[in-house]
Amino acid sequence: MRYKGWVLFFLVIIGFILGNLIGTHCNIEFLSYGGQFGLTSPLELNLGFVILTFGLTFNITIAGILGMVAAFVAYKFMKI
Repeated sequence: MRYKGWVLFFLVIIGFILGNLIGTHCNIEFLSYGGQFGLTSPLELNLGFVILTFGLTFNITIAGILGMVAAFVAYKFMKI
């Protein structure tokens, strides 16, 4: 019973990933419409003995949002 939040989180992430895959590989143009948000160039931290590189980019499309909504609806119908 205490894993409901994690199940919803993973379902939404999987729905987002599958939606983005469908949106980028389908020839339906409006599904692949979206934007890219985040760091365009990675942030580098040089400590002398190790170099750390940080970067984060989100690619949000209409298909990804529809995948998230479908995952949330599927969660509502699950018996957890």
